Amino acid sequence: MTDKVVLLDFWPSLFGMRVRIALAEKGVKYEYRDEDLANKSPLLLEMNPVHKKIPVLIHNGKPVCESLIIVQYIDEVWKDKAPLLPSDPYQRAHARFWADYVDQKLYVPARKLIWPPEECEAAGKEFIGSLKMMEGELGDKPFFSGVTFGFVDIALITFYIWFKAFETYGNLSVESECPELIAWAKRCLGRESVAKSLADQERQKFGLK
Repeated sequence: MTDKVVLLDFWPSLFGMRVRIALAEKGVKYEYRDEDLANKSPLLLEMNPVHKKIPVLIHNGKPVCESLIIVQYIDEVWKDKAPLLPSDPYQRAHARFWADYVDQKLYVPARKLIWPPEECEAAGKEFIGSLKMMEGELGDKPFFSGVTFGFVDIALITFYIWFKAFETYGNLSVESECPELIAWAKRCLGRESVAKSLADQERQKFGLK
């Protein structure tokens, strides 16, 4: 039986982009459905009744929610392509830690860079501090897991398309503060799966709110 895969998403969602990259890395064919988040579809409400948000991966009628969980699911189900997570249990746990760090320590200050204005300066310092921590974890490796693109790279690279917006609203320069991380991002963008999955930066710059 042929797998039926549907992705419920919204084009600027950095979380949805993670899933798009993972599906592209695995070569999975799927139906893409862009959601109107102001008027959520009955299918979205049915498939994610708890949080009622995207992304949702529907595989043969069964929903999987939350972007990092979806990426892990994709890695476990479609094993015929290169793995996104290491096979070693400790290294897998290490990768999950840093992916969670991205959501816990980058996303919150990133939102505060946009609104409210009085929190922008402090949020900018926190955001750059967290990026520097990620840059330290990257070290001199091409990708976070070493020579291969993987789980932590997918978790972080989608933030790249927000950098211009963060710089505009937060009056900061990511490249001057974290040059090695920008070099890493450019390596990621050299991958077709990433280049075709990320939303346009200029659209994102003025569409964050």
